[in-house]
Amino acid sequence: MNCTLNFIGGLLLLATSGFAQVNGDNKAPGDKATNVFRYTNPITRDTAISMRDHYIIRVNNKWYCTGTSNPVWTGPNPGVRLLVSDDLIHWKQHSWLIDASKLPPGCPYNGRFWAPEIHFIKNRYWLTVNSGSVTADDPKGMKTHSIWLFSSDSVTGPYKLVNGPLTPQYNNDATLFEDEDGQTYLYCSGNGLFQAKIDLNTGKLTTPIQKFLDKKQPGWPEWMVGGIEGPFVIKKEGTYFMFFSTWTRGYEVGLLKSKTPLGPWELASPEPIFGTRKKRYRTEMAKTGGYADLEFQDTEDPYQETGHNALFEGPDGQLWSSCHYFMYEKRAYPYSQTFEPWEKTPQMGFEPVHYKNGMFYINGPTWTEQIIKLEK
Repeated sequence: MNCTLNFIGGLLLLATSGFAQVNGDNKAPGDKATNVFRYTNPITRDTAISMRDHYIIRVNNKWYCTGTSNPVWTGPNPGVRLLVSDDLIHWKQHSWLIDASKLPPGCPYNGRFWAPEIHFIKNRYWLTVNSGSVTADDPKGMKTHSIWLFSSDSVTGPYKLVNGPLTPQYNNDATLFEDEDGQTYLYCSGNGLFQAKIDLNTGKLTTPIQKFLDKKQPGWPEWMVGGIEGPFVIKKEGTYFMFFSTWTRGYEVGLLKSKTPLGPWELASPEPIFGTRKKRYRTEMAKTGGYADLEFQDTEDPYQETGHNALFEGPDGQLWSSCHYFMYEKRAYPYSQTFEPWEKTPQMGFEPVHYKNGMFYINGPTWTEQIIKLEK
């Protein structure tokens, strides 16, 4: 079946330098008088555009964002949302990359639309969507939930289905990475992390899908045992880095590294490089998962989740990390105990990414005003 769709988007190609600028006017937003960029997380504070798994891309002098729209857990959601901003601070609804209400009967990817991403590779635009088919005996489409690939030669579409599902089993959180030699790789999650080479023109994997890391891998740290997901790969100074998320102690971002795009992968840091930890968050899941006795200290931020990150070109032309920031219901004084409606839903947040001595760092998560100096 050929289901088509339209969207506006683009991608900076993450490669040896960490990223490459796309064509166009790349003037950075901010206060021209003081030459600074100010932001306060969460960036969005609006239930109407609430999402998880925020994925931001810069196209000329605009930023676009997609992600997992609500409802996330209870059944089919309305599709793949696209937000747009001229300054990274003020965001509005642009369109639906996929509008579930307009898909033809029997469309095989009409279930949940989780963690979509947009990549610009070989002068074409590629959209990965994680979804399945809703049926009477599978009202959430989880039995067939896997990865679907779409492409277009124009950022405005229409986008045509290239192939799907790309894997024979449940997989989620698909991402793409093009190496300097032109080879392209698919990474995804699904009770662990997976990898394969892919031919984008056909949408077919050219190596078997391989699970290379389990959440309970022997000898690996306890902060991964609850679950790992959301891979995102870049290359820097000859080393491949894979950012990934874990929900064991709240929602944190870990970092792997390798000398080849298919591993072997090892931890670049013994602890997560970003995220929030809360003992009383998802306690039932911890009990059933067998890690309720894990000892750790809560972080001081007001969040219960900050994770599933992706990298993008920020206002200063450098790498930034985006993900969803979700306020914590049991947050302690001095935080307000009265929740605004938007605080009960996941919202966009971001932070600058730093690289030093062969290692990536992300400070935060922050919740007070941050001021970033911009080059004159």
